[in-house]
Amino acid sequence: MLRLVIRFIVSAIVLMALGFFVPGFGALGFIGALISAIVISVLGYIMEKLFGENISPQNRGIVGFVTSAVVIYLAQFLVTDLNVSIFGAAIAAFIIGIVDAFAPTELR
Repeated sequence: MLRLVIRFIVSAIVLMALGFFVPGFGALGFIGALISAIVISVLGYIMEKLFGENISPQNRGIVGFVTSAVVIYLAQFLVTDLNVSIFGAAIAAFIIGIVDAFAPTELR
């Protein structure tokens, strides 16, 4: 349970940083970023269940990158504080992939 909480806190911090540095990705407060992290995780889980594990961003392929960008873009329609352009979602997916490579936020 503690790992799950840490995962969402790290994800929220990454989303807050993205809001300040990535064009097309609106700045978020901590609560908005935490809610966004949860929604993005749930949407990613649903995408994996619908399309299989090969679509997972952890595969580090182009399909995983595109899936991450789509999930981030779709999350803005469920979280009122999140405002993302398609370009911003693509950059965010790329940066989150890099951060995940060095500080994994996935429960393994």
